[in-house]
Amino acid sequence: MKAIYRKELKSYLTSMIGYLFMAFILFLFGLYFTAINIQQAYPEIGYALGNASFVFLIAVPILTMKVISEEKKNKTDQLLLTAPVKLEGIVLGKYLALITIFAIPVGIISLYPVMLAMHGTISYPMAYTSVLGFFLLGAAYISIGVFLSSVTESQVIAAVLSFVVLFFCYMESAIAEFFPESAEGSLFSFIVLIALVCLWIGSMIKNIVVTGILAVCAEGALLAVYFVKSSLLEGKIQDFFEIFNLSSHLNNFVNGMLDIQGIIYFLSVIVICIFLTIQSLQKKRWN
Repeated sequence: MKAIYRKELKSYLTSMIGYLFMAFILFLFGLYFTAINIQQAYPEIGYALGNASFVFLIAVPILTMKVISEEKKNKTDQLLLTAPVKLEGIVLGKYLALITIFAIPVGIISLYPVMLAMHGTISYPMAYTSVLGFFLLGAAYISIGVFLSSVTESQVIAAVLSFVVLFFCYMESAIAEFFPESAEGSLFSFIVLIALVCLWIGSMIKNIVVTGILAVCAEGALLAVYFVKSSLLEGKIQDFFEIFNLSSHLNNFVNGMLDIQGIIYFLSVIVICIFLTIQSLQKKRWN
């Protein structure tokens, strides 16, 4: 894992992608910091961090688009898969290299509360809780980008997929409003979602029988709930979409709360995405 980590970190530090990623985050945060904290004399950087969090929609896809897809395109993934290194080590090495690149601008941002303290009184706990939330949100977004990079050989497709998924997570609340809260609306939405998930699982396991049984059981259970007590499905599609609302978990950190639930949520997203990435590569190993 250490060799993979050093190789990936060096590749980002000797190319423009890593520096563009860091510069973009610092530039955008600097704009909000100037407008909110300096011009308006606001003493906390959390509000600036919250507004600047949309930078991940653009920066993360660019940073992660080649992390695994490039290996597939150049066929160098075969060397990694046949090397005496566990897949977990390969994926973690690549992911930790990306987190290191992300940690550099976050470390610089951590100096901003000290700068503000030179000109007034600030709450250090509130400031650094906001920085922690910003870091965890970025780490979760990066894990999503790494997973989506593992499902295609094209860097462009990986970047587009990452942007679409991260945009959905960022705009989840607004998107959920387009779906009716009625039981019928939730039923139809879940039928489509289950079908899509089963299609994805089928493409992974290449077993039509297992996929068909899974789809029939899931759709059957959903219909059973609807016909037995349809009220249980009212508003459930909105509740389901709320699971993917990563940005909402940043709010408590911005307000100075050390949200343990939020920390567990972000770490869960990271673990799940790393696991899915490993499974995606595992499928490639046995094909």
